[in-house]
Amino acid sequence: MNTVKSFWVGWGALCVGGAGAYYFAKKEINASRTAKLEEARRRRLANTSLEYSENVPSHPLSSSTMAATPARTDAAGSPSQEAGNDPAPTRHAPETERQRVLEKSKYEPAVPYTSRKGDRFS
Repeated sequence: MNTVKSFWVGWGALCVGGAGAYYFAKKEINASRTAKLEEARRRRLANTSLEYSENVPSHPLSSSTMAATPARTDAAGSPSQEAGNDPAPTRHAPETERQRVLEKSKYEPAVPYTSRKGDRFS
């Protein structure tokens, strides 16, 4: 059977071991958090430098070389220029009843819903 002294020695050893484990775990967690934060900062800095390095020319252009560049006639990659070539964004209204029925899906009613007027409990 345990004595009072062995009981307290056991609890003391358990508490010291738990505190030591907590200390080293906390130290490792903080180290991994700082490493992850530094990696995120490095990645973000690399992305911003890549993003803005394309906009800044490596050698400045003179006005004579800028004037010699032909105007762009290709619309590829320019959404504002491509928008003029798109077909109508919406469908046109059907001209006949047959066209109207054919355009409806099988889940869409032929007649739009209108709520009944008056008290709904009567």
